[in-house]
Amino acid sequence: MNEYPPFIQLAVLEQGLPCDHKLSVGYQCGLVSRACCVDGAGDNQTDQTTDNEDNSVVNDPCQGTCAHQCVSENTCGCFKGYRLKPDGKSCEDINECLLGASNCRGGERCINTEGSFRCQREVSCGTGYELTDNNNCKDIDECETGIHNCGPEFECQNTQGSFRCLPKVKCAAGFIQDALGSCIDINECVTQTPCTRGQVCINTVGSYICQRNSVNCGRGYHLNEEGTRCIDIDECKSLDKVCEGHGCINLVGSYRCECEAGYIFNSISRVCEDINECRHYPGRLCAHKCENTLGSYKCSCTTGFKLAADGRNCDDLNECESNPCSQECANVYGSYQCYCRRGYQLSDMDGMTCEDIDECALPTGGHICSYRCHNTPGSFHCSCPINGYTLAANGRSCQDIDECLTGTHTCTGNQSCFNVQGGFRCLSFDCPNNYRRVGETLQRTDTIRCIKTCLPNDFACGVDPIHSISHTFISLPTFREFTRPEEIVFLRTSVRAYGAYHLGSYDVKFEILEGNVENAFDIIKRIENGMYVGVVRQVKLLIGPMTTVLKLLMRNLTTQGESSQNVINVHVFVSEFWF
Repeated sequence: MNEYPPFIQLAVLEQGLPCDHKLSVGYQCGLVSRACCVDGAGDNQTDQTTDNEDNSVVNDPCQGTCAHQCVSENTCGCFKGYRLKPDGKSCEDINECLLGASNCRGGERCINTEGSFRCQREVSCGTGYELTDNNNCKDIDECETGIHNCGPEFECQNTQGSFRCLPKVKCAAGFIQDALGSCIDINECVTQTPCTRGQVCINTVGSYICQRNSVNCGRGYHLNEEGTRCIDIDECKSLDKVCEGHGCINLVGSYRCECEAGYIFNSISRVCEDINECRHYPGRLCAHKCENTLGSYKCSCTTGFKLAADGRNCDDLNECESNPCSQECANVYGSYQCYCRRGYQLSDMDGMTCEDIDECALPTGGHICSYRCHNTPGSFHCSCPINGYTLAANGRSCQDIDECLTGTHTCTGNQSCFNVQGGFRCLSFDCPNNYRRVGETLQRTDTIRCIKTCLPNDFACGVDPIHSISHTFISLPTFREFTRPEEIVFLRTSVRAYGAYHLGSYDVKFEILEGNVENAFDIIKRIENGMYVGVVRQVKLLIGPMTTVLKLLMRNLTTQGESSQNVINVHVFVSEFWF
């Protein structure tokens, strides 16, 4: 079957010829061709459908299952630029760029499109060129498009990739055109030598003239008496002191000075000029600093050095010989360093004077001494309160004096001496009726204990639940930093924790009855070595001096009820100091 281009497909159809779906055209042209064919078929061809109930197309052996076209019975085909999918019905685009099936030229990049591809230039055309439809670079005529910037005095002339501005006005001979298009005169006397020897050139507007040169002697010459020729001038014999004290040598038409050491002759100004040796020989004449003088130079040294005997080098100066420091001095190369003895520091003002360090005023001065710090020149010393303390061997800490141990207390014979921080207390206690005194020592405290002893047939004494009354003494400091509870008294019991006896389970409870100043104390129960222990704690800061008596109650409990009670009086003495 003949193949027809899409734009004449409809004309072929009008002649009764069938549609050709195998045309080798692009995707868009293929769609147009099919549309024309189908639309034309509705007008010019006879309806080939039957009156069957399923209204199927008789001449379509594929029964409309193909995405593009039916080739034969149950065989589908795809338009150019597509390929059949594995399902045998659908079509997918062919990537000609990936398969290398494009016809793009060198310098062009292949870009895949639906059903086809296109070639795009990789490098732009550049300024003055534009890209044409066939992917070539074409020169832009700036003069024709009017995008040039030539002024009204110029006319535009196009060139490849650019343009030129040519002046409209042409300058006459003897003139040249400037950048603005104006005609300016050419100075022929400068740009060329138009006149012959013995003539002088004079520039005119647009031209020049040559004049005969009269006798004119140059520098170093003068006319002879006849005025016909030039003879040499002996400058060394003139009244003007041309060399200013230096030697003078006459030359034909000139002269030269024989300069003294340290000077050099300037052939332009014709004078002897001083030589700046420091500039001509930098770093080679002097070790440190060079200063120029007329006809010579002199060397000097920086601070901390002195000029050596050769007048050029520098020796270190020992500044410590002049005692610049108030205490210790150490000479270093080119300088010196001051040092201070222990207890002194170097002044920030002059770096030489040693000032006493006030150790007591330092940020850590409050921790140098336990009580008070006293500054002394170059040192310090600590002191303790007048009564009750003595200075420790380290010279900083304060130690409590145990007056009861040293025998310096004033307690009477019927009183007991109890040492507290910074002093002592003389106390005496008598046991109440039906109680007898038992002395014993507990951890951290001295204790006086009275145990109930009832007479026979004393019913009231027997029913009294209080088994014992104790007095305990403790001395506490005024804590400088109080961050957590401090355990001060331990009440140990013989009650086994969670123990079971033949009378039932035992327990013990503790409470504070009196003397809890500012609620600064509490009491907790815990287990140590399998036994219940009551722990009295200081939970708040107390500022001394102060005294209070904590009245504690310890109750022994059984399943049958309360068995006995013990009263413990804790005499608390809070010192005014933290040590």
